[in-house]
Amino acid sequence: MNIDLLKNLCETPGVPGHEERVRDLIKGEAKGLFDEVREDPMGSLHCIRKGKGKNPQKIMLLCHMDEIGFLVSHITEKGFLYLQPVGGFDPRNLFSRRVRVCTENGDLQAVMNPGGRPVHIASPEDRKRIPQPHEFFVDTGLGKKTKDHVQVGDFVVMDEPFLELGDKIVSKALDNRIACWLGLESIRGLGKSKPKSEIHVVFTTQEEVGLRGARTASFAVKPDIGIGIDTTLSCDTPGVPEQDRTTVQGSGFGLHLRDGSFIADKKLVAEFAAIAEKKKIPYQRTMLRSGGQDGAAAQQAASGARAIGIVVGTRYIHTVTEMIEKSDLEAARKILVAYLKAN
Repeated sequence: MNIDLLKNLCETPGVPGHEERVRDLIKGEAKGLFDEVREDPMGSLHCIRKGKGKNPQKIMLLCHMDEIGFLVSHITEKGFLYLQPVGGFDPRNLFSRRVRVCTENGDLQAVMNPGGRPVHIASPEDRKRIPQPHEFFVDTGLGKKTKDHVQVGDFVVMDEPFLELGDKIVSKALDNRIACWLGLESIRGLGKSKPKSEIHVVFTTQEEVGLRGARTASFAVKPDIGIGIDTTLSCDTPGVPEQDRTTVQGSGFGLHLRDGSFIADKKLVAEFAAIAEKKKIPYQRTMLRSGGQDGAAAQQAASGARAIGIVVGTRYIHTVTEMIEKSDLEAARKILVAYLKAN
């Protein structure tokens, strides 16, 4: 397993609308894997492996590059930064965080905290209250000199290291650098073989704010089959009822049937399941009551496409402690390689 690639992907910052560093990393990795690589006006990266014969069917793998983060919206005279979130944050996870402020002239390490009294002088009511994301600010330590380095529109990400803990991987931005890794490694797994279908691996932008890059990319590709590659919940942890766990880590990749944005094609689900069972690749059928992913954009583009999701169960999602099981990630890679070779 190419752990170094996943580490580099996770530690490279890129929030919605600012995915260029991630895109540049993927461009380097894509050399020699595809017949064509191009960038679209939304910043999504289209990587194409041509198929056999005339008018082959188009299979589109959608792998979003962006991570949740913030944009700098205001800088005070004392140099404190106020932020607007791009992506969904649970404010309970934002207290006392180390962050990276990404500017055109380099990155700054900083800290993020909510406004208000610290614990030693807080009232009982203060301690119970959970501030909302717009109440948090960033302190670069530079004071008034902050304005010499940071401007409105610069972006901020969490700054935590990538870790291997036994059979687990822990990092910020596993959602959705997992998919970027799978998009590259599934094609690498094909070797020099040339499938019948034309394969479009599209590394999309701005998924976390509404599948935006995937929508425009899907209209350009007009796929016959769309495969949304993403994380999903793995709530196999204390305090969550069994019916809400979504996936169990170590039980294989997720064959994603529905969420708030799409319902998977039944025949496609059956086809993936049959390949997984034949190849003895562990999998679990997954559903979410809400939320969405890029497979929905492929399904609804132009005159429509058959679509499915291939997902990896992730604990503590949208935090700096996102956790996956290595064997689940490997199962996702194997099913994608097997499906593409068969089609």
